[in-house]
Amino acid sequence: MKTITFIGNGNMALSIAKGLRHNYKIEVAGRDIEKLNKFESELSVTIEKALMDDFNIEGKTVMFCVKPANVEEVAVKLKGKARVVYSVLAGTKVQKLKQHLNSDAVVRSMPNLAASVGRSMTTLTGDEAFKEEAEELLGAIGTTLWLGSEKELDIATALAGSGPAYLCLISEALADGAVKQGMKRADAMAAMRGLFGGFGELIQEIHPAILKDGVMSPGGTTAAGYGALENGNVRASCIDAIEKAYKKATEL
Repeated sequence: MKTITFIGNGNMALSIAKGLRHNYKIEVAGRDIEKLNKFESELSVTIEKALMDDFNIEGKTVMFCVKPANVEEVAVKLKGKARVVYSVLAGTKVQKLKQHLNSDAVVRSMPNLAASVGRSMTTLTGDEAFKEEAEELLGAIGTTLWLGSEKELDIATALAGSGPAYLCLISEALADGAVKQGMKRADAMAAMRGLFGGFGELIQEIHPAILKDGVMSPGGTTAAGYGALENGNVRASCIDAIEKAYKKATEL
């Protein structure tokens, strides 16, 4: 069984590790042994744990999961030359990663938190020689999409990487709307979850505009609700959200 070495033990590292734990040995290097122990407990499998200072990455397949602002600080703690570094850092360019990390190759990846349940939408770009391996490795946590440029990956970060947060806002607001009209909270949440579960399957095969037209009958309930969303500039706000998140990614 191959070993994947995580540098960093935050939420994204844990989500990815949950998706990989049955097919790979997990090694994690962090700053605090208590947090590493908690990581292991939440992962529910035995892992190799190490402190980051003077940690040897020689020949290893590394999943780099620190904060973008901490690249230089963490890089100086590592020794040896990695076989390949898979970075999940938003907005951090391949050139910067190669400048600070000693590695034969670098691949940028942008998973999302659905990695923990094997349903991440993970976008990838970087050294083409590792495209097939990257798709296989990150394919263990969901769907992958190799992109032709770092600009596209930064845009995808705003869409698929940050997207779960946007959908959380929408799902909570829809449930709140049902409660406002008199539905019990538990029932509203159950209905909302059923909605998202079914829609997630449909959207894989059918264009959203076609789905919408199939639901919206003339002068009906859907048309009334849809009109309210348009009046509230929900469409424009979603477009603006991608723009703002993409610009932020390029600033990191």
